[in-house]
Amino acid sequence: MTAALALPAANLALGVAGKVAGKVVNGIAEALDPAKAKAKKQADDFETMFLEQFTERLFASSEGTEGPLGENGQGGGIWRSQLSQQYAKQIQKAGGIGLSDQIMRDLIGLQAQNTSGAQNVGG
Repeated sequence: MTAALALPAANLALGVAGKVAGKVVNGIAEALDPAKAKAKKQADDFETMFLEQFTERLFASSEGTEGPLGENGQGGGIWRSQLSQQYAKQIQKAGGIGLSDQIMRDLIGLQAQNTSGAQNVGG
């Protein structure tokens, strides 16, 4: 490997290692702080619910017409609902659309405000 390629490769490797280490550190911090872990779960659940409703609209078809997946009958609606739910879960697990991260930051900020406000009232 030439020197011209070694430096960018090393920078790339260090960048990836830094991201992995950061995620591990954040994961440990969340594991140590139950309030953050609870806020993360609530935010993930909300994003999954939002994505489920979004994907349901993608598969929706008017009554009496073939849907995009060709299922019309007694179980078609149930099947589409379950499919939308699984798509939403997989999209959220893969990183989602960023909604979960913003909700978590807002929840933690509200918790901090409520905690500091309760201390100021009592003191």
